[in-house]
Amino acid sequence: MKYLPVSWLSLMLLSLAPLSQVIADPLSAHMMEQITIKGRQTDLLGLASSASEGVIGNSEIADRPLLRTGEVLEFIPGMVVTQHSGSGKANQYFLRGFNLDHGTDFATYVDGMPVNMRSHGHGQGYTDLNFIMPEVIAQIDYQKGAYHANSGDFSSAGTARFGIQNRTSKTAALTLGQHGYSRLLGKGSSAAGKGNMLLAAELQQYTGPWTDVDENVDKVNLLARYSQNVGAGQLALTMMAYDNSWNSADQIPQRAVVQGLIDSFGSLDTDLGGNSSRYSLSASWYSDAWQWNAYAIQAKMDLWSNFTYFLNDPVNGDQFEQVDDRWIYGGELSHHWHHQVGEFAVEHVAGTQLRYDDIAEVGLYNTAKRQRLSSVRSDAVEQGSVALFSQTTLQLNSDWSAHLGIRYDYVDADVTSDLALNGGSVSDGIASLKTGLSYQFAANWQAYINAGQGFHSNDARGATTTVDPVSGDSVAPLNLLVRSNGAELGLRFFDYSALNASVALWYLEMDSELLYVGDAGTNEPSRASRRFGVEVAAYYWFNSNWSIDAELALTRSRFSQNSPEEGNYVDGALPVVASLGVIYKADSPWQLSLRLRHFGKRTLDSYNRQRSGTSTVLNGGYQYQWQNWQLGFELLNLLDSNDSDIDYFYASRLTDEPAEGVEDRHSHPMEPRSARLTIRYQF
Repeated sequence: MKYLPVSWLSLMLLSLAPLSQVIADPLSAHMMEQITIKGRQTDLLGLASSASEGVIGNSEIADRPLLRTGEVLEFIPGMVVTQHSGSGKANQYFLRGFNLDHGTDFATYVDGMPVNMRSHGHGQGYTDLNFIMPEVIAQIDYQKGAYHANSGDFSSAGTARFGIQNRTSKTAALTLGQHGYSRLLGKGSSAAGKGNMLLAAELQQYTGPWTDVDENVDKVNLLARYSQNVGAGQLALTMMAYDNSWNSADQIPQRAVVQGLIDSFGSLDTDLGGNSSRYSLSASWYSDAWQWNAYAIQAKMDLWSNFTYFLNDPVNGDQFEQVDDRWIYGGELSHHWHHQVGEFAVEHVAGTQLRYDDIAEVGLYNTAKRQRLSSVRSDAVEQGSVALFSQTTLQLNSDWSAHLGIRYDYVDADVTSDLALNGGSVSDGIASLKTGLSYQFAANWQAYINAGQGFHSNDARGATTTVDPVSGDSVAPLNLLVRSNGAELGLRFFDYSALNASVALWYLEMDSELLYVGDAGTNEPSRASRRFGVEVAAYYWFNSNWSIDAELALTRSRFSQNSPEEGNYVDGALPVVASLGVIYKADSPWQLSLRLRHFGKRTLDSYNRQRSGTSTVLNGGYQYQWQNWQLGFELLNLLDSNDSDIDYFYASRLTDEPAEGVEDRHSHPMEPRSARLTIRYQF
């Protein structure tokens, strides 16, 4: 591993000393504490620097029925969260014309800790949110686009930062549902010494609706958080533990259902699934001037999949195992200050971010019935990064403000491979500029223009690989860092008593969509791309009882480099996303919520000859409060839609088919209508 010289690190940290106040967000920590309670009813005029950023409050999360934990990201307008495998695996995400896979171009943080995994066994930027309990989320701060200097790797499409509560009500809850669903939750906080201790635990089991597979989910989540005021700021120490095991019903070929080999909830390989765990210890402290956090994370994953059945191995089948075993260490230090320059109010944010991934094993193995047959490749990776960022906001007058940010990232990796030719060291650095201008032209209206550069890192193995581990052919290593450029025009309206609305017209281009394919242990070359679209979000409160929200995202995605062998459509791009929600909170102690989500036909090949169907789902929820008791009833997929959660188009082979396989649509069905009943007691 090529470490940065100690003298450089020391100089980098000391360079912050002369600065005078940093925040890790456009809004300072103390401001965020004041505005998180009401979420969409929070006035961001004069505070947000773009039309496509916002705050989601805990009360909003409690109001919405969720099938999966990862669906908390669907509070972000235009975001779609699906699943093509078992419940313990990271979700599939879509935003701004990206099939984000499991998180490649969307950065996620929880309590200051990065969730995206670099050089991961299953996919670059792997983002598994199963370790979060929605009931202890204080808020979610989201930013779409790469317009903020504190956002770096994986943030081209956007960023979400989850905050954890310091205090919470003492609650015990039991949820029972169809398809063998059960969940037990306990949480509470109380005074401890000079501070406060929060404890929470979650146990979940699930059989699932699948014909041939008992999903057998066995999930455990634990959280302990101590917080207290120290000096001029607030200190928090947090421990999180997550462990899960499950079986999977993966996507299946359409022809197998048509031929009657399986039904739409069946499986062709019943030995798929995985185990996953995440343990972390973190500390943070923030004041009006300074903010820092530090973390240590241990994460493991063992995943068995089979997407092509007998295409590569007609005897044993194509089942494979992906392994990831790592420690992650890192932290952030930032300073925030402001002063007056003539008639202008100036606010500065500056900071540094450090991260080091010590990956003991990231491997790919051929298997049958979860037993290893041979190794495709096995690697150990040490990957470190350091970033410096600074952002300045200039209040030109009461109506106009501007911001300018600069960021520099340096990434260094050392790969030790079982095939020596695929090992080696690689490093790269990239500078990014961010800028924006806003104009509040009326009491309720604000306009924005933003532009920014972003990037995502590629898998370190892809940047050192020279030989295909399966075929033995020579391959070209890919760049470690890939540039993106984006811009946005936006408009926001806010009337606290009735309406919060925003519209954003955005543009994003990516230098390359090269990815390391964990399923094959090699690189997948692709081309530069260009995306643009429009997003509209509106939240309307009829009165104190009724509210409605509507969101629409339209996107056009194309490769900007022509290829004689391929078309220009970006595979997996999602052109239309729409959602509609209604909440009724009666003066009496009950409330009702309905939420409709729709996403349009996706492109499945570069010529747009193959397209998925549309997918629409309606979820409903009812809550009734009586003294300290609360009864909750959720009806998920209320209309029992038989649409797909996700579709792919590729070649696979069943036992009696030609050696070259058959190109076909492979789908994972939406889970059928399911009822869940929750009994909750608040002490």
